[in-house]
Order: sequence, then structure tokens, then C-alpha cells
Amino acid sequence: MTEQQTATVHNTHNNLSPEVSQFLAESPKTQLELIPQLVSSGDSGWEVLMTFLQLSQTKTPNIVIGKAYQALYQVNVPKTLDFLTHHFPNGVIPLKSERNIDYQGLNELLLKQEFQAADTLTRQKLCELAGEAAVQRKWAYFTEVEQFPSTDLHTINSLWWVYSEGKFGFSVQRKIWLSVGQDYNKLWPKIGWKQDNNWTQYPNQFTWDLSAPVGHLPLLNQLRGVRVAASLFSHPVWSEHNW
Repeated sequence: MTEQQTATVHNTHNNLSPEVSQFLAESPKTQLELIPQLVSSGDSGWEVLMTFLQLSQTKTPNIVIGKAYQALYQVNVPKTLDFLTHHFPNGVIPLKSERNIDYQGLNELLLKQEFQAADTLTRQKLCELAGEAAVQRKWAYFTEVEQFPSTDLHTINSLWWVYSEGKFGFSVQRKIWLSVGQDYNKLWPKIGWKQDNNWTQYPNQFTWDLSAPVGHLPLLNQLRGVRVAASLFSHPVWSEHNW
């Protein structure tokens, strides 16, 4: 964050409107519910969300920050677009990679909640992480997953988690897996990958929006067994970050 941005945030803190103060005082759940109302109220509501995002520039991105950013992006008028371009030229989630992989395309798809396309691109990015052989075969071995850099997994998971209101992401799937005693036979139906003991058929039987079960996306190739999922869920990244 630049000195100018820090000064802007400091000045903003000192000149909060009652509407912004009220929004900041609410719980994250209530804030999520208020965001569509603020968007529909027009310019005054947009100002609340823009101020909120300015105040959040030093914070780790969360689902409220992501939702506010998404909402202003979808307003798609010069005022909000200029604000986002000026203050968040690269979005709200740092697209860090230890292997120089470009996650901007994934960022844009998830920002727009184009989940099916984002799921396909996620698999491609995981293969890129695994190396050229995985790119050629179009899937990764569990031994390759074990070697994924934590930085990259954190980036991919953050994008899914933040732009799905906390509903999707590997970390979400892992929490459910832990909650069912690490039993994959219980996990698959819980996240909608199996129905009546039959595998959910790709792509038409999967749900590509937020009405899906929690943890439904992104997909792993469960037909190859559980070893890739096991390697992913036991990766060190989950102990390095608080999900």
C-alpha cells in the first residue's frame, strides 16, 4: 500500500458518514445481506461500499470484501469502474505464484461467478503447477499435488472462497471432509458429487451457481480414486493459513 493510499484511508476513517459507520458495525452475515440493498439504492449506496473497500485495503480479503468488490464491478458505471481501476487495479486478492503462473483469467471468471469455466481453468492451472507432463495428460498425480507450492494453492483457494461468499474452495471441502471423520464415502454425497450411490455426471448434473451444496466446487477427478483429494486435503497450506 502506498503512502498516498495510507493517507487516504486514514482521512476516510476520520470522516465516516453515519451510513458507513452503521455498515461497519454490522456482523459479516448482515453486511453480506446489506450489500445488494446498498447497490440498488444507487449513488449513496455505492459510496458506502467504496468507502468500505478503501478502509479494507490493509486487510486480508474476506467474503464481505469480495462481495462488495463484485457488487461495484457489476454496477458497471464510470464512477464505480474508475474507483476500482484506481484503487484496485489488480483486484482485491493478491494473485501470487511461486511458479510464475498467471491467475488473472481465473480471477476474472470467479469475479463474474462463471463457475463452470472457472472450474475448467482451475484444473488447467493445477496441471500447470504439476508440470509439463501433467499438462499433456490433463490431470495431476497425487505425488505432484504434494509438491504444489503453498502460495499457489492459497491463491487458487482464496479466489474460489472469496468470490463464492465462502461456499466453494478446497478449504471448504476439507472442512467438510474433517467433519465427516475423513470418510470420502460420506464426503461425496454431502458436497453433491454422488447421488443415490451414483457419481454425479459431468457437466450437466453439477450445479454451476451458488445454489449448489456447500463445497460443490471446484471439482476433482474422483473417478481416479481419493489419493489426489487426500494429498490436497493434507497439504501444509491449510495449517499455514486460517481458513
